[in-house]
Amino acid sequence: MVRYAKEAENPAKSVKARGFHLRTHFKTSREVAQAIKGMHLRKAQKYLKDVVAKKQIIPMRRFMGGVGRHAQAKAFNTSGSLGAWPKKSATIVLDLLKNAESNAEVKGLEVDSLVVEYIQVNRAPQMRRRTYRAHGRINPFMCSPCHIEMILTETESIVAKEDDDAPKKKSKKKEARARARLGGSSGINAE
Repeated sequence: MVRYAKEAENPAKSVKARGFHLRTHFKTSREVAQAIKGMHLRKAQKYLKDVVAKKQIIPMRRFMGGVGRHAQAKAFNTSGSLGAWPKKSATIVLDLLKNAESNAEVKGLEVDSLVVEYIQVNRAPQMRRRTYRAHGRINPFMCSPCHIEMILTETESIVAKEDDDAPKKKSKKKEARARARLGGSSGINAE
């Protein structure tokens, strides 16, 4: 059994999925992982399918050198509206989510209440190729694969917020302002 970087708080209510030496860029995979962290499983799957179809964008927050500005990125609070549609990374993370979903079905968990609690992307050893340069020289041509691991946890059913019949609390400052606007007394008994 392989060791994960983090163990689930409640192993009975959580599932794991993991991929090694995935042939997709580490940097884009990291941004995809950060984008879906904390999302419900179905929402994350829909989001990544939209990314592949270029209907939604992945905001680029850390690895953003040479990334273009796009109007879709304005929806996220990123500096400079930087974003991209990393198709290969999104499809690989989608496949891992599908694997985690089938693990949850085997375990007997409620698939619709799964949340991406933890996701981590690590650099894998670079794979080596060569490219031919001018004047008979050769330079390395490396790729940057990655390892991805995730833990999805089943959340409790969402409890509806109870309706409060009691009026909302107001601070003394706000009450004093309201009285001043209405022309009421300032709290001192004036006779």
